[in-house]
Amino acid sequence: MSRKINISKYQGNTHYTVHVYDSFGQEHHIGYFSKPNSRISLEIIHDEADKIWSNEVKRVPSLMSKAIANCIEIDIKNGMTPSLD
Repeated sequence: MSRKINISKYQGNTHYTVHVYDSFGQEHHIGYFSKPNSRISLEIIHDEADKIWSNEVKRVPSLMSKAIANCIEIDIKNGMTPSLD
């Protein structure tokens, strides 16, 4: 997967949220900006993205995540619809 920066604004909101994706496809939230197109904001966004990209490490799933995934897999094998409620 390629690296990318995603700047999005929710309808009716005055602030933008900035997410950076590394080469493993992992999402990193940089923060909220009121004017992401200003020169200062763009410099901050690019600096933070460079820090993330220069220290990329694939996250290892926690033991709890693995246990939940195994339970879901067992449910599916037994013909049950998995529910996370």
